[in-house]
Amino acid sequence: MHDKKELCEKIRSIYPDIGECGIDIDVEYDETKKAWIVDLKQGRHELKTHLEVEEADQCMDGKQCVSLGIQIAQLAANIRRMP
Repeated sequence: MHDKKELCEKIRSIYPDIGECGIDIDVEYDETKKAWIVDLKQGRHELKTHLEVEEADQCMDGKQCVSLGIQIAQLAANIRRMP
């Protein structure tokens, strides 16, 4: 399993407009859910999504980032629609 810094940087490489790791986007592993929690912030708005470890690993290994990309794009779109 990759670490949170690697995963955050991968997300930023796919979506460079998202912002800085640890400020606008944060990634934490949730032991109870056995999944990564991706936390996206923009201004006073904040949304989170879960990312399965297998999906994250596939993306990190350069195999497939479609699922990660779709989730992050949806998260970003939802934040932009907030008043």
